[in-house]
Amino acid sequence: QVQLVESGGGLVQAGDSLRLSCAASGRTFRGYAMAWFRQAPGKEREAVAAISWGGGATYYADSVKGRFTISRDNAKNTVYLQMNRLKPEDTAVYYCATARTLWASSWFISSQYDYWGQGTQVTVSS
Repeated sequence: QVQLVESGGGLVQAGDSLRLSCAASGRTFRGYAMAWFRQAPGKEREAVAAISWGGGATYYADSVKGRFTISRDNAKNTVYLQMNRLKPEDTAVYYCATARTLWASSWFISSQYDYWGQGTQVTVSS
C-alpha cells in the first residue's frame, strides 16, 4: 500500500520559515515526479510546486516563486518544501502527491497525480 506522510507544518509568524517533508513508502517511486499542493479554507486545492524524479525540472506557482524551494532525496524517498518569508495567505493544509510524468503544461493539474498524503497544516499569523 502506498503511503505519503507529510510533516513539518505548524503555526508561525509572517516572515518566518518552515520546511515540510513528505516521506513515501510502500513501493518504489523511482521515476516518479512529486509535488506539493495546498488548500485554504473555502478555497480550491492549488498547486504549489513540483519536481521531476531527477530534480532537473522544477515548477512553482507564481505566488510562491522566490520564496519556496522544492527538493527531493531519492535515497530517502522524501520530498521537501522549504518555505521562506511566509505570508498569512500561505495558510493552508499542504499535501504532497506523486505523478508518473511531469509536464510544464500540466504540472499544476491535480488529476495528474495518483497518490496523495493526508496533509499538514501550515498557519501563518500576521
